[in-house]
Amino acid sequence: MASVGPSAASTQPALPSGPAVFKTIPYAFILPEILCGTWVWILVAATSVSLPLLQGWVMYVSLTSCLISLLLLLSYILGFHMNSENWKVLDSLYHGTTAILYMSAAVLQANATINSEHDINGPLNYQLNSAASFFAFLTTFLYILHAFSIYYQ
Repeated sequence: MASVGPSAASTQPALPSGPAVFKTIPYAFILPEILCGTWVWILVAATSVSLPLLQGWVMYVSLTSCLISLLLLLSYILGFHMNSENWKVLDSLYHGTTAILYMSAAVLQANATINSEHDINGPLNYQLNSAASFFAFLTTFLYILHAFSIYYQ
């Protein structure tokens, strides 16, 4: 009797569940994304918002992305994916789209930082905006790394 080779499903890497999420490369980026994104909206909220339209978008993107990433992390930890291939597509699309939105938010936050350099509220507002810009670009980079690593997995 001829032996049957491994099926296509078994050659695909399994999606992690439980604590293995923090040890697997594309999924290990989720927690730093959440933490850096949280810093973005905390720092923007701590400033005296001089440009509400620009920084409102930054707050919206960072808070929404943090919440959705937290739900995604919990779903991976609890194993809701059941090793479905659709979760990889969902993960890749979410992180790719969020990377684009975060890039726009990071650029707008950098613009708000430049405009707050000569603000009457002093150097503290400028420093908070600078830190928010740094974390916004760092979070963008993490989302890009996650999107590409899940795509090429």
